[in-house]
Amino acid sequence: MMPRRYIQLDVFADWPGAGNPLAVVLDGAGLDEATMQAIARWTRLPETTFVFPPASAQASYGIRMFSPRREVPFAGHPSVGTAFAVLEAGLAQPRAGLLWQEGVAGLLPLRVEGEGAARTIAVRTPRARVVDVARADDARLRAALAGLPLGALPPALVDGGRRWWLVELRDEAGLRAVAPDWNAVAALAEATASMGLCVFARADPGRDYDLAVRAFVGAPARFEDAASGAANATLAAWLHENRALPGRDGRYVVSQGREVGFDARLHLHVDAEGEVWSGGRVRPIVRGQLDW
Repeated sequence: MMPRRYIQLDVFADWPGAGNPLAVVLDGAGLDEATMQAIARWTRLPETTFVFPPASAQASYGIRMFSPRREVPFAGHPSVGTAFAVLEAGLAQPRAGLLWQEGVAGLLPLRVEGEGAARTIAVRTPRARVVDVARADDARLRAALAGLPLGALPPALVDGGRRWWLVELRDEAGLRAVAPDWNAVAALAEATASMGLCVFARADPGRDYDLAVRAFVGAPARFEDAASGAANATLAAWLHENRALPGRDGRYVVSQGREVGFDARLHLHVDAEGEVWSGGRVRPIVRGQLDW
């Protein structure tokens, strides 16, 4: 096979090492699904994306996303990072401030603002829908929520391309101290066809963010996500529905990943139409070529 342009990025990162890593293969044409899955397994990163020429005239580029285990229909940090890589490689230019990503989840716009290291990119995420609202003593949730200092909003199962249980905790200190019961989180994920449990709390005064978030993935693997654009987008939709958005004018900043050695900042925006935009800054770390 021919050498293909390859880049590794740190997404939702104000500095290298703070965000969620991503691999991007910029020349995906000619790769079949089995090969893309093998490459994603080899990179051992949360996701690897592959860029293709677009099939529709409106799209800026085509994309497929793979975790080490399977293809992913939509995820936030791969969308934002791939848009950055496409811009840097000169494969597309924004039209009226937007790039258009063509993938399994359909045609999605990404808003590009600023230049250089201060540039932010945000994807308009698929419309989220509330699947279920539960009591804290719900039998499905009881084990996963045992001992957690719960906040005011009820637990909710929300689907925004990926399905998460969203649970508010009383304060940031309680959120930072959570030690999840991984067996319970995995059982919850499997029983409800969800990713797992996403807990959130209002930030302590004086922080450079408005919410602190932790996302515990229960299936098919068990891990804490360093920075999840999709989980935060479903959370933004849930907060918007409950008129509980932090920040101002529908915009706020999330801190995620500190407990697993990262310190990501995600920028969320719920616009006047109720659409959720999930984004942040991106740092390129590795540039080269892939010989597969």
